Amino acid sequence: MLEVRNLFKTYESKPLLNDISFTVAEGETICLLGASGSGKSTLLRIIAGLESPDAGLVLFNNLDLTNTPPHLRDFGLVFQDYALFPHLNVNDNVAFGLKMRYLGQTEIARRVTTSLELVSLAEFGNRKVTDLSGGEQQRVALARALAIQPHLLMFDEPLGALDRALREDLLNELRMILHRTKIPAIYVTHDQEEAFTIADRVLILHDGEIVRAGTPADVWANPHSAFVAGFLGLGNILEGEFLEPNRFQTEYGIFIVSCAHKHSRGDKVHLLVRPLAVKEEANVISGIVADVIFQQDRFKVKFENGMYIYLEAAPKVGEKISVRVKVECLA
Repeated sequence: MLEVRNLFKTYESKPLLNDISFTVAEGETICLLGASGSGKSTLLRIIAGLESPDAGLVLFNNLDLTNTPPHLRDFGLVFQDYALFPHLNVNDNVAFGLKMRYLGQTEIARRVTTSLELVSLAEFGNRKVTDLSGGEQQRVALARALAIQPHLLMFDEPLGALDRALREDLLNELRMILHRTKIPAIYVTHDQEEAFTIADRVLILHDGEIVRAGTPADVWANPHSAFVAGFLGLGNILEGEFLEPNRFQTEYGIFIVSCAHKHSRGDKVHLLVRPLAVKEEANVISGIVADVIFQQDRFKVKFENGMYIYLEAAPKVGEKISVRVKVECLA
């Protein structure tokens, strides 16, 4: 098990990481999800041994690796730009890390074959990597990381250079490979769709801190804060004022909200209005339609007042409509 304990890191006197702690269990894939500058790549580099923390520990199976050089950690890294050697063929690229570990030729050949089979490139061993597509090159990079039989796999925006369809296919295949090999993994991305597809657990970073952690389903259902709800695009975020139990005043009217938080009259809160129509709901939002955008199997309807909703049928621009919606209290 990997344990990151109370990591701190500053750069030019500005905090990059602030008291970061989490674990990654055997066979578990966690995703570090955050915008650019949130600290996720710096955190990954510290775990890999490419940077040193100002304070804190990196442990694997209770062994302190904080000051251990990267090549002695036996962690596999996969980057967005593949980092393949263009003068080597596929077999030699996959074998590179094994040769650096002075394994015998028979063992190297066995691991190269096994790793390429895992990523569905068994027949590609003698090809030049420069002749491969982007998706195939990323598979070679993954095979190289798998070949060393790493204690931990780390991915830094690995699919960012691929088109959407290829990214989805490779993401699903990567998830199956991780489950099959049971290698613990850390996946860094700013793309929430990638994160929620591949992760067993999501850690959302903001300004160097973990602001929400949980399973994808739990984080989606219970964002816990206005920042997380906004970052994930879960819906309309409104400022409200507590009037009495289950009643909140907003600029759009009074909403009935089942709320487990303790509030006093006049307290300011954030409310989340999920953009899905709900038939059996007390709350109604109304507005004049400003724009209608088709998105896959539904329409995103924007109101002139800034609110938005998803509907199965498209209303006309300029039409005034009312829709029942679910409203939640974030805090």
